[in-house]
Amino acid sequence: MAGAVRRVGAETSATRALIVEATNQLIRDEGYASVSTRRVATQAGLKPSLVHYYFPTTDDLLVEVSRQGAADSDRMIEEALGSEDPLRALWGFFVDTSRTAMALEFMALANHRPAVRAYMAQHSEEMRARQVDILKRILGDRIDRLEGFDAAGLSLVLAGIGRAIVMEQGLGVSTGHAEAMRIVEMWLDKLAPVEAGLDKRTAPLPDE
Repeated sequence: MAGAVRRVGAETSATRALIVEATNQLIRDEGYASVSTRRVATQAGLKPSLVHYYFPTTDDLLVEVSRQGAADSDRMIEEALGSEDPLRALWGFFVDTSRTAMALEFMALANHRPAVRAYMAQHSEEMRARQVDILKRILGDRIDRLEGFDAAGLSLVLAGIGRAIVMEQGLGVSTGHAEAMRIVEMWLDKLAPVEAGLDKRTAPLPDE
C-alpha cells in the first residue's frame, strides 16, 4: 500500500498511543515542521530511542498520525451519512471549522512529505468512492433527473467548497463565503424531499 506506515511494537500499546498524541499536540501548537523524534520524545516524556522503537522514521510517525486523523474523519462522515438528514450533515462536516488548523497543517505536510501525500491521496480516493456509493443509495435515481447533478460531482463540490471555506477562514478571508453557502443550501433544498424520506417515485421535482 502506498504510504503505508511500518508498525513496530503492539498496535494497542499505551506508549505508542502516547507518542501519536504527543505528535498531534506538537502539530496543533507549533506546526508539522516542529515534529522530530527528540521533540516528540520530550513532549511525551519518553526517551528518543523509545520513539524510534515504535516509529523508525519521522515519516512512519507522520503517516500514522495522518492515518488516525483520517479514521476519525471517516467515522464522522459515516455518522453524517447515516443521519436523518445525510446531505446537510455531510455539508456540516465539510464546513466544520474546529479542524481548520490541523487541516491546513496536513495539507502543508502532504506537500513536503511524499509518504504522507501518497497515503492521503489513496485514502481520499477510497473515501470519495465510499461517499459516492452512499449518496447514490440515498438519492436513488432522483439526482439523475436534476440537470447537472450526479453523486460523484455532488460529493466533490460539497467537499471542495467546504474545504475552501475552512482554509480561507483560517487565513482570515470571508469574501464570498456566505454567498457560496447559500448556493449549496439551494442545491440541498432541491434534494430535500429524498432526504426527508419521501417516496423517490412520487416526490415532485423542484418547480414541478
